Amino acid sequence: METDLGYWIIPLAILGGAIRVSTPFLFVSLGEALTERSGRINLGLEGTLVFGAMSGYALAYLTGSPWLGVLAAAICGALFGLVHGVICSLPRVNDIAVGIAMMILGMGLAFYFGKPFVQPVAPDLPAISFGWWSDIPQVRAALEVNVLFLIGAALAVLLWWMLRTTRVGLTLRVVGDSTDAARAMGLRPALIRTCATAVGGAFAGVGGAYLSLYYPGSWNEGISSGQGLMAVALVIFARWNPLACFGAALLFGGAGALGPVLQSVGVSEGYYLFFAAPYVLTLGVLIATSSPTRAMTGAPGELSITK
Repeated sequence: METDLGYWIIPLAILGGAIRVSTPFLFVSLGEALTERSGRINLGLEGTLVFGAMSGYALAYLTGSPWLGVLAAAICGALFGLVHGVICSLPRVNDIAVGIAMMILGMGLAFYFGKPFVQPVAPDLPAISFGWWSDIPQVRAALEVNVLFLIGAALAVLLWWMLRTTRVGLTLRVVGDSTDAARAMGLRPALIRTCATAVGGAFAGVGGAYLSLYYPGSWNEGISSGQGLMAVALVIFARWNPLACFGAALLFGGAGALGPVLQSVGVSEGYYLFFAAPYVLTLGVLIATSSPTRAMTGAPGELSITK
């Protein structure tokens, strides 16, 4: 079958793998881009992602509905974001330190409450087959696209449009760039940042539900592999632009798909080294964006990393 497919199946498999692997990156990065546009950084999204994966899987198993699981993950993520936002609104509180604490809390709660759901099997989220035109099973498998990826792509366009053209987007950008200017306009920066952090947390929760309900499609304690933290680097790489986050998520997803693709086409030696590709890419992005002349180009002025 590999001979019939030819070498073109490799880029096709990488594309399909990139779409599957990139979806959690996409949701977490969109949520973090929204949060950072308001002038706050949330390093706790790794914990939110893991807790969203656990809560979504648990409710999907208990109710038999994967979409109720996604809703539960979004609500839990929003609650984590809300707690993070409220704490960061207090005087003399550092949002980076709070984010690290929330990450540890989210992962700890997920591991504690998720132990009964390691073995049970929950229903999967649906996928749309864009390979209907082919009789080749590998092509059909590569071109199966989960509905959440399509929703995430639409959200990237919607957020880009909102930030550029709407009153809500302008308000968010003003608050993120200057607290004093926002107060002079009669805005309440703390409230706006808290709401943005809650919405960003909801996005991260949905990304976690995708992990447990579609790819890889199970709940275990090592399900995220640091994707929540890598998404923060992705946002900096994308210069806080939702459309660029979409492209960067596909790039990171393609890097994450290299190992499985090479294994599937018969590479038996050294393919496991490519499983480290997302981490190497993250390190490269951080190095590339650490230049004093361009590191914070386009960054909201009120971010902790810009002060």
